[in-house]
Amino acid sequence: MDVKSNGAMNLELLNQKLLAAARRRAPDDRVPYAFEKRIMARLASAPVPDGLALWAHGLWRAAIPCLAVVVLLGVSSLFVAPETPAASATPASSELSQEFENTMLAAVDQPASSTEDER
Repeated sequence: MDVKSNGAMNLELLNQKLLAAARRRAPDDRVPYAFEKRIMARLASAPVPDGLALWAHGLWRAAIPCLAVVVLLGVSSLFVAPETPAASATPASSELSQEFENTMLAAVDQPASSTEDER
């Protein structure tokens, strides 16, 4: 065998030897009975993957961990003391609805700009 300096076999020589051996052997003309029909039938009977079913299966598997997280958060909310208005960071804190209303009406309370008065 021809060996390179690194000890590996010469792939080109191996390729030539394999091709020469394949050319010496005559191909077999025999084909099994109904070979093509069996292959085509097997290909036709292969199940087609259903994308919707794969998504449904994945979502059902994800539902269990999500349910566990919801239960843990629900149980932990029972043991956490609610924040009282006196203990909040801002002493003049008000209800959320009042803060929301103040935010939404902030633009209405501002005076009109000078460009609108000129028109």
